Amino acid sequence: MNAVRIRWWVSAAVTILFFILLPSYSFAEPQPAAEPIAEWEIQWTNDPDSSQMPRESANWVTVDSGEGIPDRPSNFTSMWIKFELPQIDAESGMLIEKMYGQSFEIFVDGASIHSYNRSNLHENNRFLLPLSAEDSGKTVMIFGKTHTASLGLYQQILVGDYQQMLTRYSKADLLDIVLGFAFLFMSAVMLICSVFLSKEQRKSWISLSLVILAIGVLIITYAPFLYIHYGEYGTLFLDLFDIALYLFIPSLTYFFESIFGAGPKGIVRKFRKFQIYYSCLCLAATIINDFTTYTYFGLYDLVTVTLVGLIALVQIILIISMSITYAVKGNKEAIIVSSGFGIFAAAAVGELFWYYMNDGHYKLYMWKWGMVGFILALLVLLGRRLAYNHRQVVKYSQELEVYNHQLQRSEKMEIISQLAASVAHEVRNPMQVTRGFLQLLGENAQLDRERNYLKLAIDELDRAASIITNYLTFAKPQLEEMTILNLHDELRQVEGIIVPLANLQGGKIQLSVPKHLFVEGNSSKFKQALINIIKNSIESLKGNGLIQLSAFEEGGEVILQIRDNGEGMDKEVLAKLGEPYFSNKTKGTGLGLMVTFRIIELMHGKLQFQSEKGVGTVAMLRFPSVSHETKNGVAFQ
Repeated sequence: MNAVRIRWWVSAAVTILFFILLPSYSFAEPQPAAEPIAEWEIQWTNDPDSSQMPRESANWVTVDSGEGIPDRPSNFTSMWIKFELPQIDAESGMLIEKMYGQSFEIFVDGASIHSYNRSNLHENNRFLLPLSAEDSGKTVMIFGKTHTASLGLYQQILVGDYQQMLTRYSKADLLDIVLGFAFLFMSAVMLICSVFLSKEQRKSWISLSLVILAIGVLIITYAPFLYIHYGEYGTLFLDLFDIALYLFIPSLTYFFESIFGAGPKGIVRKFRKFQIYYSCLCLAATIINDFTTYTYFGLYDLVTVTLVGLIALVQIILIISMSITYAVKGNKEAIIVSSGFGIFAAAAVGELFWYYMNDGHYKLYMWKWGMVGFILALLVLLGRRLAYNHRQVVKYSQELEVYNHQLQRSEKMEIISQLAASVAHEVRNPMQVTRGFLQLLGENAQLDRERNYLKLAIDELDRAASIITNYLTFAKPQLEEMTILNLHDELRQVEGIIVPLANLQGGKIQLSVPKHLFVEGNSSKFKQALINIIKNSIESLKGNGLIQLSAFEEGGEVILQIRDNGEGMDKEVLAKLGEPYFSNKTKGTGLGLMVTFRIIELMHGKLQFQSEKGVGTVAMLRFPSVSHETKNGVAFQ
């Protein structure tokens, strides 16, 4: 699957997430008209159950929800809460939205109307109880008990229309469930897509999908919704929350490592390995805690809550500091991570601080929306990285195609070189003897027809000798003599040789070359290469054509341009220039350009052609620029 299709899947997942969340905002309906009870009385006890009602003469402490809720003293495990109901109508109800504890029993004028006993460690509870008009002014007593840290009523009580509060009770925290399952769906889509990715891409992709998976589980299992409506699976939900947290922490660090590397002295990699080991330790602590029925809850809470929170804070500080460092250096990916992570870190650090300041009585809320912003930033980052990888693959494919073309050309040249070395010398000697005898016969021929035949035979032998000479160029590994050449002087000499041929074709040559440009090479071979190129330009002219020779120095290179306004070539012909035996001439062999390419390569230069059919052709030669004064410590004039 290519990067475009993967980005399409991610876009589809984000779009579906948006349309899932959009209707969920209807859950936040206006609060129903209800009368709040903001004041009540409490009494701390060590009663094992509610079988014995508290005495009226006992010490009761008045609590006002607007002035702060007192914490449970360490020497008490249970408590009584007392308040009076206001005047109510028929079909009324009482909604208690934030009650911490594990066991509760609620009484109205001494009659038990509801009891609840939770076997897991989830402390946040919500109750909705029906009331009648006869309950007006009656006293409500609530007995609560816990084995953990928190116990008590931490939010004012609402009394009002039962049906309206039933809607509020049913939909409370439902947005968290929708958001969590949207993250799970996105993670599933990403895990499916990871099958089609390369090994390097799969690391960052799977680590991000695990981060999203863990966040989805954390959001779902943190919400009281599941514990209230499916309380019999409370222990399972808590274990899933812990496991998701143990998965989230190292996965986030691994994703950061896969994008930005191991960091200075491998600090990110080392921290990630420590997190993996510590997550395994926490998982073992969770299993032990379940099997021992919370016997060692204090130690378990220290290992899996307090220390994990500190590790998470260190992780946030490490990632945000390194992201800012990379961002300051101009890394665009780090800027994206810093922006998204800054949103999450601000929400998470603030809420963790407030959570510990309130001894765990604060319900973490903003971190979920900070995490949404962070995940969107990571998706943008991952999409950017995939797009970059896709561009690199395309670039490498193009370079590989060019490399293969050069390799094929080199192989062909090697074959020709071997053929030239083994055959050329043996063939040329008998040809020269044959040519000599043909010349003698031509001098003694009596008939013009015989002389024409002999002349044609000599011309064909000369052409064959020229082909063999070209073959011999490939048999020689290097130029015989390398000197510093003045480009202006060399082209002046070539101009004197080639101008008569240009005049015959009706063409004109213009030379514009400065006198201070120098290259290293063999003068005779260099002239041969230039004559081959210019001769091809002359043959492409039709009528009054123009060939322009110009040169300049740029970036440490001497660039020579040979431009004509001849018939030009199409892309197919242009791509085959320099191949053996390829020529668009009737009697051409293609060896002339092969020789030219070979000579220029031996001079450490490059030859490139640009052409357009009906417009003309430009041959561009590039050579390393050299000084005319010295070469290897030897002066040249």
